[in-house]
Amino acid sequence: MRPTLRPIGRSALRVAPFAFGGNVLGWSVDEAEAFALLDAFVDTGFDLVDTADSYSYWVPGNEGGESETILGRWFRRSGKRDRVTLATKVGKWERHRGLAPATVQAAVEGSLRRLQTDVIDLYQAHQDDPDTPLADTLGAFARLIEQGKVRAIGASNYEAARLAEALDTSERLGLPRYECLQPHYNLYDRAGFEAELEPLARERGIAVIPYYALASGFLSGKYRSADDLGKSAARAGAVSRYLEPRGLRILQALDDVAADHRATPAQVALAWLMAQPAVTAPIASATSVVQLHELLAAARLSLTQENLAQLDGASAP
Repeated sequence: MRPTLRPIGRSALRVAPFAFGGNVLGWSVDEAEAFALLDAFVDTGFDLVDTADSYSYWVPGNEGGESETILGRWFRRSGKRDRVTLATKVGKWERHRGLAPATVQAAVEGSLRRLQTDVIDLYQAHQDDPDTPLADTLGAFARLIEQGKVRAIGASNYEAARLAEALDTSERLGLPRYECLQPHYNLYDRAGFEAELEPLARERGIAVIPYYALASGFLSGKYRSADDLGKSAARAGAVSRYLEPRGLRILQALDDVAADHRATPAQVALAWLMAQPAVTAPIASATSVVQLHELLAAARLSLTQENLAQLDGASAP
């Protein structure tokens, strides 16, 4: 059964409720495995693939652009570009840092070249640039849409006040608006999004595509003690902060709900996000096809009101 599509704000884009995180491409996933993962993802009826020009610069020997390059090669080999809603980002990579108009224009040309495509479906400001007027950045995005290089725009890592200012600027000047927000949000990390960003997104009709949906793997249940941190040297630092009483309460609630549905903790954590009224599609990464299919099954998991209340109670900030 194909997943029901959800709108990206007021744009024409409609996506399945799970986004494949392209940050692993060129990092923990090589090109051959990437091709297998992407084939499995779209062949199962999902479509939103999220990357950035900077991915994966942090890997020794990489410089950035590797994820987009692998995606571009897969598009060319597979012929499946038209089955993907392609999202990438600009503004955080050292090569094209910030959101000045000239930077945005240069960055999009590089992304299009690496991605081997004529258009980016969703082009996102990777982080706010306080040194560039919002009108200038939004004007640059407007020109990309006019040029046919971008279909819709979004914002990542924006504070509520700044996002509201951007939306107001678009309305006042008749410019394209940010149709989605990419915040750090999951069952553990709730307060930062729910306090101000969530009401703003719901009021203004902004799609929410949260990253770190599984809290660096913690919500999969893989890490339950300090001894477990050795399972992944790359994630140990990020995961260690979750190993405290509230984090362990969340894992217990995930275990209990998962047992009710014959599901896994990761599936339950993703299904909780998908059930939040503001959320369009959480982003999660997979490093094997088996793992990917496990995560995609979350879209078929219907949590009860009792399940949601149990998870809300255990994870209350």
